[in-house]
Amino acid sequence: MEWINLFTFGLGALVGSFLNVCITRLPKEESILWPRSHCDHCQKKLAWYDLIPLLSTVLLRGRCRFCQKKISIEYFIVELVTAFLAVWTLDQFGFRPQGFAYFLFVASLIVITVIDIHHRIIPDVISLGGILLGFLLSLHFLEIDYLESLIGILAGGGFLLFLAWIYFKFTRREGMGGGDIKLAAMIGAFLGYKSILLVLFLSSILGSFWGLFMVLLKKESLQAALPFGPFLAGAALITLFYGDLLLYLLLGV
Repeated sequence: MEWINLFTFGLGALVGSFLNVCITRLPKEESILWPRSHCDHCQKKLAWYDLIPLLSTVLLRGRCRFCQKKISIEYFIVELVTAFLAVWTLDQFGFRPQGFAYFLFVASLIVITVIDIHHRIIPDVISLGGILLGFLLSLHFLEIDYLESLIGILAGGGFLLFLAWIYFKFTRREGMGGGDIKLAAMIGAFLGYKSILLVLFLSSILGSFWGLFMVLLKKESLQAALPFGPFLAGAALITLFYGDLLLYLLLGV
C-alpha cells in the first residue's frame, strides 16, 4: 500500500500548490484560474517546470529563476502540510469518495487558516460554499447524515452568533467576526452537531492558550483581537481525526 501513500502525497502537494494560488488571490478578489502564475517581484510568468510542487522550490533554492528574489517559504510549507494531511485523511477515511470529501474539507481549512492569519478575513466563497457543500455531501459521502449536518450548521453558527451578541451587549465592541460564525457553520455541516460542540470547546482552549502565550512574550495585550479562524480550523482537524476518542474520554459516548 506504500505506493498509494506516495501517490497521495504527490496529489496532496499538487493540491497544495493550487491552495497557494487561492491564498494569494482570494483576498484580492482575483481569479484563481487566470492569469497564469507569475513571480510576485518581477511579474515574469512562470513555466510549468517552475511550478512543480515542493521540487521546484528545492531546485531553485527558494528563489525566482528570473530575478533571483526570495520566494516565500510559506508556499513550500502549504504544499508540504497539504501533502501530509492528504495521506492522513485518505488513510483514515479510505481512497474513496468519502475520503476525498473529507480531504476537500481539510483543504478548505488550510486556505482559511492562512488567509485569516494574514488578512483577518475568511472568504465567503469558501465558508458559505462549504456550508452548502458539506450539507450536500452529507447526503451520501460523510459519516453523518443530512439531519446531523443541518443541526451542526445551526448549532455551530448559532452558538457563535449568540456569543457575539452577548459580548457586544456587555462591551459595545465586536468580539466575533461574521467570518468566524460562518466558518463554525461550515465545520458543523461537515462534522455534525455532536462534533461541532467539541470543536467549539477545543478552539476556545487553543485560543486561550495562544493568547496567554503571546501575552507572556509581550507581543500582544489582553485586549488585542486574535484571528479565531485558525483555532476553529485546528480544532476541526483534531476533531476530524480524534473526535470519537475525545468524546469517549470526555463524555463516555
